[in-house]
Amino acid sequence: MAQSVGIKDVARVAGVSVGTVSNVINRPDAVATETRARVLSAIDRLGYVRSESARQLRAGRSRIMGLLVLDMGNPFFVDVARGAERAARDAGLGVMVCNSAQSPGEEAEYLSLFAEQRVRGVLLTPADATGRNIESFRRHNIPFVLVDRVAEGTTECSVSVDDVAGGALAVRHLIDAGHRSIAYVSGPPGFNQVRDRRTGALNALAEAGLGPDALRELPTERLDVAAGRDAGARLLGLAARPTAVFCANDLLALGVLQAMYAAGIKVPDDLAIVGYDDIEFAAAAAVPLTSVRQPAVTMGALAAELLLEETETEAESGPRAHEHRRVVLQPELVVRRSSLSAR
Repeated sequence: MAQSVGIKDVARVAGVSVGTVSNVINRPDAVATETRARVLSAIDRLGYVRSESARQLRAGRSRIMGLLVLDMGNPFFVDVARGAERAARDAGLGVMVCNSAQSPGEEAEYLSLFAEQRVRGVLLTPADATGRNIESFRRHNIPFVLVDRVAEGTTECSVSVDDVAGGALAVRHLIDAGHRSIAYVSGPPGFNQVRDRRTGALNALAEAGLGPDALRELPTERLDVAAGRDAGARLLGLAARPTAVFCANDLLALGVLQAMYAAGIKVPDDLAIVGYDDIEFAAAAAVPLTSVRQPAVTMGALAAELLLEETETEAESGPRAHEHRRVVLQPELVVRRSSLSAR
């Protein structure tokens, strides 16, 4: 196995001290032009790459921010990552993106990895509804910000969307279109987002003088297209089928749409569908999908900025100087053809 090239090797080839090589790497303006060029030439010839882990150990701070999301197969979280990465890059940091796949076990493993790597901080969309993973991670004293989740019962920062308002927007739109029997394809009931969107749906029904029995809930184990197709199959088997469906995210809605198309059910004439997130594929679906838009890129960027603010404040003034904040963004209904049936 070939030996790695170290800073001493560069110094020997360039004919300078180790300190001079270090200055070229970290404070190039402090080194004469000719000497700097000689050191850079030696670095290039030897293929020297400085050890980031060693640099972090000396500095006591990492240049990496962790991001752990529920499902990188969901374009919503891709957009969250884009926003976080943009803010981190502007601050000279990188982002380690990990996918819990909606599994509390995998979430715990990645949080342990972040702790081992001593990342600068973590942006987290929790998969564990019990909060045990967060409690365990908190012992490492690594700052974290909750994303797409209100920091209920915790003191940490969070960036989320008002999902109660979003659920109300979706169902109010369906009620205004004349629907009085609505299905809610909800996803795993342990997720706060799922519960809040259901609360908003029930609020909209109550405003219209309709009882909770006007909402037929179809829970799913996951928040993906396959789960949506399964929910669509169950919906088709109902004796009294609702005339509209509100889905907890767009992937579920696209799965329901696929199931209806395969069964010959016309959308929106036979069944109206509303999704949530407004991912890029929503507008490009065979029947363009009405959806509640979340500002995902903004959410990721704001979460990263809060984390950077916290870590910079702690470095300068200590852990008590930072004031945690809960940022709640507002959703927006984007109406397309999937819900425009006349009743």
